[in-house]
Amino acid sequence: MPESNRIARRPVVVITGASAGIGRAAVRHFAKQGYDVGLIARGEQGLLAAADEVRRFGGRACHVVCDVADAEAVESAAAQIESELGLIDVWVNNAMVSVFSPVAEMEPHEYKRVTEVSYLGYVYGTLAALRRMRRRDHGTIVQVGSALAYRSIPLQSAYCAAKHAIVGFTDSLRCELIHDQSNVHVTVVHMPAVNTPQFEWVKSRLPNKSQPVPPIFQPEVAADAIFFAAHHRRREVWVARSAIGSILAQKFVPGLLDHYLAKNGFKSQQTEDRKDPDQPDNLYAPVDDHQGGDFGAHGSFDDQASDQSPMLTLVQAMPGRHPLASLAMFAAAGVMAGRILSSSR
Repeated sequence: MPESNRIARRPVVVITGASAGIGRAAVRHFAKQGYDVGLIARGEQGLLAAADEVRRFGGRACHVVCDVADAEAVESAAAQIESELGLIDVWVNNAMVSVFSPVAEMEPHEYKRVTEVSYLGYVYGTLAALRRMRRRDHGTIVQVGSALAYRSIPLQSAYCAAKHAIVGFTDSLRCELIHDQSNVHVTVVHMPAVNTPQFEWVKSRLPNKSQPVPPIFQPEVAADAIFFAAHHRRREVWVARSAIGSILAQKFVPGLLDHYLAKNGFKSQQTEDRKDPDQPDNLYAPVDDHQGGDFGAHGSFDDQASDQSPMLTLVQAMPGRHPLASLAMFAAAGVMAGRILSSSR
């Protein structure tokens, strides 16, 4: 920990997309663990509520209204947070937007916007963190990834492409840090489906309301995984059996997955309820401010979401690479492949 932070006895984390969903749950988790928190998002109502939560846990908060698609704004936010809270120990890139739509109905500007936020926003956050961490040879950058970074699904082509890009970018950076013998660590946490408010405001052309593909996990599971990744030098953290199975099945039976998702991937991303045609979306502007509310961490799928992941518990219990990890992962892949084969018949 940097000297200035040792004196203050509170480390500092920056979280993008901090106003809601996984980011909001991560804010709470880090604050409970004694961190001061820099919060970055577009929606001021959610940011103010998140900052109040940090203070209730005894920490200091610095919130910055910022669109991560603006590189200069991200750099300015990082400077402001360090000025108010001290040197940054952990930076969590999490902000995202998406569009649920068949490729044939997508508009070029939608691909551009999703890429600017969900991929380039990670790049800009990483650059801002690196400018500060490399010169003192300390710090951790956590990229919030997804099983979709390895296995794309229909109807989310822009978002899947952004998640793939994050992995490619991070792998290159990791090689460079190793070459430089840097103590700055970068890691990716690959999430399963999570119950967040994004399904209430994501831009969608689907006839019915969008939903995370079951099995669904609560955002606190994601926050726990992020905190774990920030404090253990793991290259990647795979959070749940569903994510592990998808990633490994893509490696070994990608063609089967194509057919499985062609058959099941459309229905599994929608509820049985019709979508409100006037539903606002957050592609270009936050929803919480013009609706006058704070959405918090949870979406509308609490009754379907699990608050624990046995696979994450197993990963956390292992001090490093362990044969059981490979065994568990291949078992998960076997289960996934079996399901694909049975459903494809």
